[in-house]
Amino acid sequence: MVDFRSGSWINPPKQFDVSANTVSITTEPGTDFWQRSYYGFRNDNAPALQIRSSDNFTFTAKVSFDYQAQFDQCGLIIYLDNENWFKASIEYENAQFSRLGSVVTNLGYSDWATADIPLPQATWYRLSRRGPDFLIESSFDGIEFKQMRIFHLHKLGETSPEMGKCNPPLPAENEVSFGVYACSPTDSSFTATFTEMSLTDCQWLAHLV
Repeated sequence: MVDFRSGSWINPPKQFDVSANTVSITTEPGTDFWQRSYYGFRNDNAPALQIRSSDNFTFTAKVSFDYQAQFDQCGLIIYLDNENWFKASIEYENAQFSRLGSVVTNLGYSDWATADIPLPQATWYRLSRRGPDFLIESSFDGIEFKQMRIFHLHKLGETSPEMGKCNPPLPAENEVSFGVYACSPTDSSFTATFTEMSLTDCQWLAHLV
């Protein structure tokens, strides 16, 4: 298990609960993370609770929710600063489908990769780190995980040719903050609950050539 009671908030919400094995966040209207791309606007006011690590790791969490309006979302986040971050979530679209997706923001510009899915009641996410590179996976049963994407955060430096072959210790300056977030970009509010959280050594297998 991983205990977020010693974590740090970005934009702390008015309503939340943090225990030894559970985090709940009640969102406030008009909250989101996004930077520039296509829409032009910059939003950086959503709540996120994070812990820090200088090591390679795998972080897993179950996310339960009851979305109320379009764009409601909750999931995992890596937040280095307002121009360099990552988030993964299911974003509510309408009664017919929602969007399982992720946003990678490098140097102040966000992308958004998605797949349309029926809306589940809960989702598991698994985030693994190898230096400046990351793997995000998702599951609807907590057993079978499927890759969503591999991505790079430029602020953490270059990918070493050896990083994919081993699991070396990382320098302290490569410490990252990561954890959970929830937000409601429109006039909405819901409660996201994070359980079954674990932090282990990196489970992302080395790429051997």
